[in-house]
Amino acid sequence: MGLSVTDIIGYLASICMILGYLPQAIMTIRTRDTDGISIMTFSMMGLGSIFFVINGWLWRNYPLMITNIITGSCSVIIFAIKIYNDYIRHQRK
Repeated sequence: MGLSVTDIIGYLASICMILGYLPQAIMTIRTRDTDGISIMTFSMMGLGSIFFVINGWLWRNYPLMITNIITGSCSVIIFAIKIYNDYIRHQRK
């Protein structure tokens, strides 16, 4: 049972999405710099990832689920750091 063209495209899309998100998440975690990051962007991307996880689960599309669990987690981490930087840290100053 080999992979179809659709499966291969799905796996390649998953790899590209993860490799696109991880550098931003790693840099944000290391530097804690979120000045150039939009809260709306990462909240919508995180919400979109949650919906894609649900969609992947309903269709039993595991690459879609795994990709969006990883990218959604990155979005949540970046969003949390952004909230901390913009609201909590600035209130202490």
